[in-house]
Formats: sequence, structure tokens, C-alpha cells
Amino acid sequence: MIRTTNLSKTYYLGVVEVPALRGVSFEIHRGDFLGLMGPSGSGKSTLLHLLGLLDFPTTGTIRINGMDVSEMDDDERTDYRLRKMGYIFQDYALVGELTVLENVMLTAMAQGKSENECRKASEEILSVVGLSERLKHLPKELSGGEQQRVAIARSMVNRPIILFADEPCANLDTTNSRAVLDQFHTINEELGQTIVMVSHEEWHKEYFHRIVYLKDGQIDRDEDRRSHSA
Repeated sequence: MIRTTNLSKTYYLGVVEVPALRGVSFEIHRGDFLGLMGPSGSGKSTLLHLLGLLDFPTTGTIRINGMDVSEMDDDERTDYRLRKMGYIFQDYALVGELTVLENVMLTAMAQGKSENECRKASEEILSVVGLSERLKHLPKELSGGEQQRVAIARSMVNRPIILFADEPCANLDTTNSRAVLDQFHTINEELGQTIVMVSHEEWHKEYFHRIVYLKDGQIDRDEDRRSHSA
């Protein structure tokens, strides 16, 4: 589904080169729930941002379903992200003045769908994440875990081919974190949603099918977890 070849990213602080990724080559398969793990500064978020077309690689290629997306220009990337990808970050980034339903509808409306289509799709995905009873609530009336589930619904409303999550539980306690990860498990298992998630929490491993460990901008090891839970 996604294949990277010799992917690297170098940042510059004045004349100083700061290599964040150093020749990463690996594949993500359809239906994977893949965790990106490693110490701080290992390149986890950088890799996620490159895979999600939020940044450009310095060298190397990214192919998604056979298409080389690493050379897309900004407009092509924006269109591809809107149609094909979903994103969840630490910050829920909900619009405080809009209801739960309206927050989710915004993403669907960006594709130019009719209001009725957007409402139907939003109600359906909010039902999947267990928020059917919260459609008219404002974000301030929800717990942190519920707000993150709204963010999940918003990222899923256009049914992306892949969902990227960058430490989505960082601002949540253990109970709410588990509720969010249970939600990821549900959409992965029931909808076949491919998920790539950055995490630093050891206990999150129980949810992942596979873990790619990064160290100093390179893949340290690639661990298939499915055999662990068999």
C-alpha cells in the first residue's frame, strides 16, 4: 500500500545540517495498525509527516498504491490529503463555537458534497465512535476523551485510505487513552482502516499489529505483533 525507498529528511539551522531521517525503506500494508516507536528525536513524527504528505523529503520516494507521491506539488498534495488521508494530533483542534456534528461536517463539506450528504456521513461515523447522543453538544461540554473521538470521526468522515495519528493520547489520562485506542481498534477491525500511529507509551503496544522502532533517524527493528497475540 505504502512503500518508502531511501527516505531521508535533513533540516538546517543556519549552516548546520540536522538529519532527522537517514535512508528509511519499509512498507505499510492495507489494514495494518502500525505503531511508530522510539526515543525522543528518533524521527517518528518526521516520518509520519512525510508519509502524510505534510512535509517534503530531502531524498527518497514514497509510493502509495503504486503512485509516486513524493514529487507532488502543494496543490496536488492538498487535494490528495483531503480525499485520501485522515489526521489526528495531540491537539483536538475542534472549533469551539460549532457542535460535534458541525465539526465533523466541516471536513466532508470541504470536498464539495451537499449538506445532506455531509450530515448523513457525519452522523454515521459519529455513531461508529459512540457519540450519537452528543451531536448537538459543544466541545467544552465533552471530556478530553470524547473530544478526541470527535477528532477521530472528523478524520474518518471522508473514509480515508489511511489514518495518521501523532501521539493522540498525549493529553489524556490512562482511562481516556484506552477509550481512544479501543476506538482505533474498532475502526481498524470493523472498517479495515489502515492506521499509522506515533507513540512512546509501552502499554500501547498491545493494540498494534506491528511496530517499527526508530533510532537516530533509521529503522532499528520491525516487529510483527500479530504472532504475540495469537
